[in-house]
Amino acid sequence: MNTLDIQKRIERFQEYGRSLPAAKVYFREDWETLYFDLLGKQFGMMSPEANEKALITLKHFPEKNEELRTIYPEIIIPGYYANKKHWNSIMLAKDELSDEEIEKMILISYELVLAKFSKKQQEEIKHSVIEED
Repeated sequence: MNTLDIQKRIERFQEYGRSLPAAKVYFREDWETLYFDLLGKQFGMMSPEANEKALITLKHFPEKNEELRTIYPEIIIPGYYANKKHWNSIMLAKDELSDEEIEKMILISYELVLAKFSKKQQEEIKHSVIEED
């Protein structure tokens, strides 16, 4: 996959992340990464530059993380700069996983973080009845 294709993936995943209720995706300068944020809680990180080392790091169920690493050992590694049990990093330069499959993983990561909020907050977020600071 060339750098233009990787750049398109990075842009697509940012757009998808922003489309989720109450989610933001922005460049976090202190970490030098694209940060996927749900009301101050991280649900993902992604390399800002398109190159062969570009990664997206997402949360998933621990048992599923192990399974994914076994199925895709060349593409999915334990979470880079993250809790290795709960986070996986996916290489964006490899196309064995489709954009749609990675978007499903972004959604799972988002939902796992959403589940940490109170039921009332979850309903407000789902219906985007939240007030921005």
